[in-house]
This record gives sequence, structure tokens and C-alpha cells, in this order.
Amino acid sequence: MADVVQYRLERMVDELDDLERRGIFTRAEISEIVKQRRKFEYRLKRPSPLKQDFLAYIDYETQLDELRRLRRKAVSSVQSGEKNKKKMKSISDYAGLAKIVEIYRLATRRFKGDISLWFKYLEFCRQKRNGRMKKVLAQVIRFHPKVAEVWIYAAAWEFDRNLNVAAARALMQNGLRVCPNSEDLWVEYLRMELTYLNKLKARKVALGEGEGSLVRNQRVVEDEQWKDENKELFMSLDDKEEKDKDGSGVDDDEDASEKVDVFKEKGSNVLQAIYGGAVDALPSSFDLRRRFLEILDATDLAHSDDIRNTILSDLKRDFSSDPEYWNWLARHEMSGCISGEFANPQMQKAIQVFEEGVQTVTSSSMFEMYIKFLMEAIERSNGDDDETLPSSDLTGEFISHLINVYEKADASGCLTEEFANDYVSLYLKLERTDDALKLAEELCSGKFAGSAKLWLSRVSIETRLLSSDSTPSKADLQSTFELLSNALKKVPIAESESLWLMAFKIFAQEKKYFDKLVEMSILSVAKGNNGSDPVFSLASVVVKLVLQAKGIHSARELYKRFSALPRPGLVFYKDCIEIETDLASQGDKDSLSNARKLYDSAVASYSQDVELWKDYYSLETKMGTSETANGVYWRARKTLKESADFVVVS
Repeated sequence: MADVVQYRLERMVDELDDLERRGIFTRAEISEIVKQRRKFEYRLKRPSPLKQDFLAYIDYETQLDELRRLRRKAVSSVQSGEKNKKKMKSISDYAGLAKIVEIYRLATRRFKGDISLWFKYLEFCRQKRNGRMKKVLAQVIRFHPKVAEVWIYAAAWEFDRNLNVAAARALMQNGLRVCPNSEDLWVEYLRMELTYLNKLKARKVALGEGEGSLVRNQRVVEDEQWKDENKELFMSLDDKEEKDKDGSGVDDDEDASEKVDVFKEKGSNVLQAIYGGAVDALPSSFDLRRRFLEILDATDLAHSDDIRNTILSDLKRDFSSDPEYWNWLARHEMSGCISGEFANPQMQKAIQVFEEGVQTVTSSSMFEMYIKFLMEAIERSNGDDDETLPSSDLTGEFISHLINVYEKADASGCLTEEFANDYVSLYLKLERTDDALKLAEELCSGKFAGSAKLWLSRVSIETRLLSSDSTPSKADLQSTFELLSNALKKVPIAESESLWLMAFKIFAQEKKYFDKLVEMSILSVAKGNNGSDPVFSLASVVVKLVLQAKGIHSARELYKRFSALPRPGLVFYKDCIEIETDLASQGDKDSLSNARKLYDSAVASYSQDVELWKDYYSLETKMGTSETANGVYWRARKTLKESADFVVVS
């Protein structure tokens, strides 16, 4: 290894001498360069060098060469005694780039499968123009023929840098043979061919033999679209109408029809040919056809309307069962639309598309996209106010239509829990509380009887109506309690955290109902205990609430009742232990004993939990004696099947 490194360093002598002789680097700086290069060379000669070793070496050499270039420019400006004397380049001007190329060569030979490294190498060759681009491209294509980006990069280099259209086209076609399923390759091939035709047309225009461009001017398109939508604002001149009646304009039309734009025709043929091949290769790709349509809209080709209609009909034929198609088609109808009014023709077309979509694809996702589209339109009309949606002239029609869509989703059975909750929230934003309450009651009584979100919305609305009075009556409290009790019975315990917290918050000052909720929680834990350990522990929550409301004695009595239930849960044990250890650290005499009892119960149910045993041992080392700590230690080693996992740090 040392001999190889020394040999490589000796090959740098001429370069370093030249740098010193020309005054670019001092002897001390050259010594530091040699030191750094020796370090990097040893790292590369390790049995298994890392990719980062090569990249770090390349980064160092790149910065060094940049510094050399700046120093050379400064030295040349100072020493330019002879003005017309041509500055000859020496070995140090080439050695830096050659060194980086050599490191890249070694790196890619070591990591042939790293495509990102190959692209770094290609970018370096492209920027420095060192003449190795073709060789490197040939290597990366040989090693990664299935990577479409490689073919695209190679074709782009031939097209843009070498101006070799034939070579670029050959590379693209070879790439499509190897990677026929690459959407990017098909799209970039089309872009390249249309760009080439546009360049040919631009050259002909420059020679004065034509006019226009294949690139569609977006402003002109918008102006034409506005004129089409507002034809009634324009009147034809009488003399023009008379000429048309006399037939004087026929010759002009015939002349115009004879002057067919060859480039537009050629571009149209190219697009149709590539589109046909792409559809045959990727018949199930919706995104590919959408991208082809975007390219068509951005270019001015012959028969573009016919091609557009063909693509749209193909999309409808092949993807009419996909909700994403209808969502895209509706938004495509809105492209370029400035006005977001409900009566706008483009808006009406988009709504018609969605209506056809929900009839063709009756699914939750289809309604979700429809509702999202309408909500975006309402937000644009309503401005930044998200809290309320006033039924103004701008948003009123949108809102009524949105409610109609929600009703259709409910009637067709496509209303999900999330949609149902948004449906209720819509009425609340409209400040139609009675309608929101009525809807929530219907939903909670139907298929969403176990939905925590909808019950929470319903209870929130009920309590909001009651809070309008300064002091709710006993009848109101009883009604609210019965409503919450009904909700807590129907909602699964794992999803009912928000409901329990709301219930205890409402009745925090009502001892009678508070105690009833505590008893309900014990029954719920007993019924809902299936042996698993949910993230939400109702028992823990209730114990903490009782601790805050009634003190530690009531909390201890309660957690003892929960502990008597089968397998109350590890989260419950840990929370109760935390309560007792906090009190023990404050000097409570009974807390340490209670914490030990809780730990004993926990390790009896969760005997293989290593962290639990470690926490138990930590408690004894901090608050107990060496004897009790050793007792826990040996119990853990004896109980744990993988006793080696129980390692304590003294």
C-alpha cells in the first residue's frame, strides 16, 4: 500500500514544481497539499474504501484547482510585462482536472451500481468540457441500460451541446427499446422532436421564408378564448359581410389553405406517432396521457383540436372508472379561468363533469374530490375568512350546491365518517346550529353510531346551546349526562378519549355526575379489556382526574379497583407508579410501599418487559436499600428469559 501511495505522489512532482516556480503556491502550501493528498491516497487504498472517501478527495481537489485558477489570474495580472505575449499553459493548468477525472474513474469502477455517482461524473465532464463525455456516457449506458434518465441525459447532451439531432434521436429510440415503460422517456422524446422542428421553423423565419412559432403564446390563447366566450360583444363590418356574400373572400381562403405550414403538419404527425407508441407501451398510465395533452396545449400544431379530442376520448374510454380522471378533467375545464363565479361557463362545465363522474363512479373518493373542488371555489370567493361562510351572492349558490352534493353522498351510501363530520361542520360555519344539531342526531342514530368525532360534535353543539343560559338547570344537566352516557356506551373505548375528557370537564364541579362517570369508567374498562394494551388508557386518565379533584386517598382507592380487573394495562401501572414515586420523593411515607406493590403487580403481568424491571431496580437504588435493590436485580435475572438484556449501570 505504501509503495503505491508513494508512487502516485511522485507522479505529482512536476505539477507541484511548476506551481512553485510560477509563484502560485509557496513551498509551505505545497507541503500541506502533499500532506493532504497522502492522507486521501491512503484512505483510497484501504481494503474497503467508502464512497465518501472518494467524494471528499474530489471536493478537496476541486477547491484546490479553483484556488489555483484564482491565484494564476492574480499572478498573471501582476507579471504581465509584455502585453501581446500569449500566455502559454503549463502542466499545472491541466493536472488538477486530470487528477479529479482519475478519482472519478476509480470511484465509478469501485461503485459501478451507484447511479448518483455516475451523474456527478457526467456533470463534471459537461461543465469542464474535458473531452471525456462520450466515453463516460458509453460506460454509464453499458452499466445502467435500464435507467431511463441515463438515455435522456445522453440524448440531451447530443442535442444541446453537439447539435447532433440524429445521434440524439438514435439514443432516445434505443432507450425506448430498452425502457419502454418509462413515462419520462416518452415525454422527453416528444419534447425533443418538437423542439427540433421549432428550431427549424425559427431558422426559416430568420431567413424571411415564414413566420410564427410552434410554441403557443399563452396570452394570445387567453385572448382568443375570451373572444370566443364573448362573441356577442363583437360585430362584423358591413363591407366584410358583403364581400363574403359576393364571394370575394374565397380566393383568400383558398390561398391560405394552400399555404400549409409544413412544420405544424410534421409536428402533428410526430405527436400522433409517439402518442400511439406510448399508449401501446403504457396502456394503463393516466399521467402519461395527461402530460401529452399538456404538451399539445403548449404547442401550435396542425389539427390540434382533432388530436386533443382523440386523447380526451381515449382517456374517457380507458379511465372513466377512475375518480382521478374526473377530478383532472373538471380542473382541466377550469384551466385559464379568471372568474370563480358559480355562473361562469367554465365553472358550469367543471360541475357537469363532476356530476357525470359521481354517476359513473359512485364512490367515497369521487365525492371527496367533488366536495374539495367546491370548497376551494367557496374559499376563493369568501377570501381569508375560514371561520364562517356567509351566504353572500358570491358563495350562496356554491354552498347550496355543496349541501346538495353532501346529500347525494349520504343517499348513495358514500358518506364516510370524515365526510359526515365535515358536513356537520359546514352547517356550523354557516351559523345554522339547529340544522347542524339535527344532522348530527341523524348521523349518530344511523351508521355512525360508534363515531367519536360525530358524538363529540353533537355534544359540543348541545352544550353550546345550554351555555347560552348563565346557570343550566338540573334537567339540562341530566339531559347532557344521558347524552354523554349514551355516546360513551356506543363508542369503542379505544376511540373515546376525547368524549371522556369532555364528560369529566363538563361535570367537574358536579359531584353526583362525576362519581357516576367514575363508576361508568370502571365498567367500561372491565367490558372493553381484551388483553391488549391500547395507547389510550381510560383507567390512567380517570385516576389522574380523581387525584386532581379529590386527592391521593380517593385516587388510591380507585386505582386499587382498577388493579383488581384482569390485566388493566402497562400504561396504567406506569402512570400510577409515577404518581406514587412523585409523592415518595416529597416525603410521603406510604408512597414507596404502594409503588413497590404496583411494581410487583406489573411485573407479574408483564414479566418479560426489560424496561419495567430496570425502572423497578432504579426505584430501589434511589429510594430503597442495597438489599431491596439486589433482590429486584436477582428476581429480574431469574424471571427474564433473555437475562443478558438486563444490564444495569451503577
